[in-house]
Amino acid sequence: MPGTSTPAGGGPGWPGPGGAQEGIGKNRDPMKWLIGDIQGCRPALERLLALVDFSPSRDELHCLGDLVNRGPDSAGTLRRLIELGASNVLGNHDLHLLAVAAGVRPAHRSDTLTELLAAPDAPLLLDWLRGQALTRQVEGWLLVHAGLLPDWDVADALRLGAELQALMGGPGWRDFLPQMYGNKPAAWDERLKGADRLRVVINACTRLRFVDAAGRMDFKAKDGSGPAPPGLRPWFEAKGRRSAGQPIAFGHWSTLGLVDRADLLALDTGCVWGGCLSAARIDGGRREIVQVRCEASQRPGSM
Repeated sequence: MPGTSTPAGGGPGWPGPGGAQEGIGKNRDPMKWLIGDIQGCRPALERLLALVDFSPSRDELHCLGDLVNRGPDSAGTLRRLIELGASNVLGNHDLHLLAVAAGVRPAHRSDTLTELLAAPDAPLLLDWLRGQALTRQVEGWLLVHAGLLPDWDVADALRLGAELQALMGGPGWRDFLPQMYGNKPAAWDERLKGADRLRVVINACTRLRFVDAAGRMDFKAKDGSGPAPPGLRPWFEAKGRRSAGQPIAFGHWSTLGLVDRADLLALDTGCVWGGCLSAARIDGGRREIVQVRCEASQRPGSM
């Protein structure tokens, strides 16, 4: 069914909740919300929660990954989401935080993780993040941070996500983290084992944008809504995609912008870059899109 979009204020010069937006959160029925990449932008998160009148005792919040990094308050964002009982599917920035905290990866110059890593409750925050899923299903929607490979159906995505979650919840998770980096293998093969197998799964679920005609992942192109680079297609337009028709919600691709189709929701609308923080209500077969404007915490080219 077509969705409804409600952009709202929040940044400098934009009206806050109220006025034209008044009444969005007055529906007292239980609500289930999906939310795009927050990236430590807690002020925008708080405005969005207020706008929809979110109640953790009544409602559910399911995040599409990249909760942290590049925004001003990653620690506060995690604390707030834990307080709300939110769930998450892991994104590339979430995994990067775990690797930096474990000492297996250096911080990037654009990272804003210092305060979180030094916080007294950092172990609690990191353990909560490490326990989150790579894929999950809510109200018939498959949730993933980036995308799915053409060879996967929804059962594959959930099964393979569970393989990583089991490893991250076990004693060998620190030893695995250095091995998750790299672009190869670029395509799925069920016969893959060990680190190669999980690397493909992680790359697809947390980094994927484009695939070629053979279903191989490309990590160079980051184009948005214009024509795809030669020889490439957005993962959700791959020919023969086995997950076609399955409702899928994802984030990660800020240059793509908001996509609101019957079976596809893209909710990374560039909050950290000064765009919007977007959420979609999905309970009961309904669709409602709500957005708040964000102050820019990063500039393009500053990465």
